[in-house]
Amino acid sequence: MYHQPILSKENAVNSFVQQHADKITGILSCFDRLILKGYLPFSYPLSMEGFLDQRHIRIKDFPKLAKEQSNRLKAHARSLADQAGRPFLPAPYKTRKEDLARRLAQQDGVTDGLVCIFTTQESCSSFKIAYGVGRPRLVPSRPRCVVLYFCYLDPEFGLLHIRLPTWFPFTLQVYVNGHEWLARQMTKHAIGFTQRDNAFLAIDNFDQGQALADRLPRVKWRRFLDALAHRVNPLHNDLLDGCDYYWVSDQVEFATDVLFKDHATLQPLYRRLLEHATLAFSAEDILSFLGKKLHPALQADVDTDCKKRYQGFRVKHRYAGNWLKMYDKFGRLLRIEMVINKPGCFKVCRWGNRKGQRVRDWFPLTKSIAFLGRYAEVSSQATHRYLSALAVVEDPRVSAQVLDRACNPVPFQGHRRRGLNPLSRADQQLFLAVLRGEHIQRGFYARDIAHYLGMAKSADSQEQRRRSGRVGRRLQLLRAHGLIAKLPHTRRYRVTAKGFALMSSAVFLRHKAFPADMGLAE
Repeated sequence: MYHQPILSKENAVNSFVQQHADKITGILSCFDRLILKGYLPFSYPLSMEGFLDQRHIRIKDFPKLAKEQSNRLKAHARSLADQAGRPFLPAPYKTRKEDLARRLAQQDGVTDGLVCIFTTQESCSSFKIAYGVGRPRLVPSRPRCVVLYFCYLDPEFGLLHIRLPTWFPFTLQVYVNGHEWLARQMTKHAIGFTQRDNAFLAIDNFDQGQALADRLPRVKWRRFLDALAHRVNPLHNDLLDGCDYYWVSDQVEFATDVLFKDHATLQPLYRRLLEHATLAFSAEDILSFLGKKLHPALQADVDTDCKKRYQGFRVKHRYAGNWLKMYDKFGRLLRIEMVINKPGCFKVCRWGNRKGQRVRDWFPLTKSIAFLGRYAEVSSQATHRYLSALAVVEDPRVSAQVLDRACNPVPFQGHRRRGLNPLSRADQQLFLAVLRGEHIQRGFYARDIAHYLGMAKSADSQEQRRRSGRVGRRLQLLRAHGLIAKLPHTRRYRVTAKGFALMSSAVFLRHKAFPADMGLAE
C-alpha cells in the first residue's frame, strides 16, 4: 500500500502565508468529502453470466432471481430500521439527505449507530436479457430501481451514508467526510477546536491537527468498508458468500484551509483574489498548479468559471475531469480545494507492465483506495502551488513609502538605475511577465521573460545578443529596486515579497481601479 506524508514543515509555509502572516491564525490541509465505491466481481455482463453458471442458475431465470434478492434487501433494511427504532422514510425532495439525517440525529439524541434509512427510485447500472441467435445473454442496462441510503453515526468517521441499489450488481457507494474524521481524532487527543459545518474556525494546535490529518490515508480502509457492506447487504451470508467488494476512490476532495482573524480581514482581500484567479490565471498557470505543462498533444480542455452561490462567490478551474476551486466559508476561511475524479492524468510509483516485464516505475494513478496517500500528495501540492500563485495579490494597502522609493533612482552594482514608472505600459508589461503563475515554483530565466515581452528569437547572432542585453537590463532594473532576486548558483530569478506587493498593486491600479474610476467620472 502507498504511504507518504501529506505535508512537511517546508512546504506548509509558502509565500502566500508568509505575506499575510499577520492576518492568518492557521493553515490546515485535509481530505474533505470522499466518495468510495465498491464493485462485486460480477459487475460486467460476462462475469455476471459466470456467476450465474457457478450457482447453476439459468440466464432466463435472472429477472426472477433479481426480483427475489431485491425484496430481501428491502426487507432487511426495514428490519434494521425497526430494530434500531429509527425512521425508514422516502428520500426528501430538494433537501440534502445529509442535512436531514443530521437534524434527525440532533433531534432524537442519536450519538452512535443508525440514524435513518432513506428510500428512493433512481437509475443504476445493471443487466437485462438480450435474445438472438444462440442462447440468451446479458447486456448492460440502466433500469430505475429502489435505492437505499443508510445514514450512520460512526464513532470514527461521524455521519456517513451508504448507497445501495437493490438490483444486481449491488454496487455500493460510501460517503465519508475527512473533516468529520479529523474532529473525532482531535477530540480523542484532547486538542481543542471550533467546528462549523465541515470547516474548523479555530484549532488550539494547528501542527498537531495537521499531523493527525496526515494519518487518514493510513486508515484500514478495506476492513472498515467491508464491515459496512456486510452490515447493509445480507446476501453476503449466502448467495454472495465468497464475493468480496473491490473498493475504489470514485471522487476525492482535498482542501487547504487558510483561517483569517476575522471577516473584515479576509473579505477585502478575497475580492482581489477572486478577480485575479478569474482573470489572470492562464491555461499554462492552471496546468502548472497540477504539475503539468502545456504541450501540443494536450487533449483535454482547460477552463475557468466564476459563479455566485448562496454562500458567496467561488472560482473553479477544470482540467481532464478534475478541478481546483477557491471559495470562502463563513467570511473567515479561505479554502483551496482539489477534486480528483479522473486520476489517470497523474502518476504514482507502483508495479506495472512495461515492454512485457513487470517493473516498479511511475505509472498512471489508479482509483484503488491503496493510493489515497498519493491522492493527498498530488492535491496538497496543487493547492499550495495555487496559494503561492495568489501571493502576487496584495491586500489593497500598499505603503506610499514603498511606492515613492520605487519611483526614485537607486544605485546597483556601481551604476545608477532609473526609477520605475509603475503605471507605464512598458513597466506594466515587465511586471505582468515576471508575475506569471508558472514562475512561482521554480523561478524564471531571462529567456522566459523575453518571450512574454514580445522579443522574438533571432537567427542573427548579433541581434540575439542585443536582445539578451535588453532583457538583462530590464531584469537588472527590477533587481536594483529589490523586486526580484537571483537564485544562488543558477541563472534563474524569483519575485521577492516586496516585488509581489508593489507589482501586483500597480497592475491592479492600471487594469482595475483606474478604469473603474474613470468610467464613473465619465
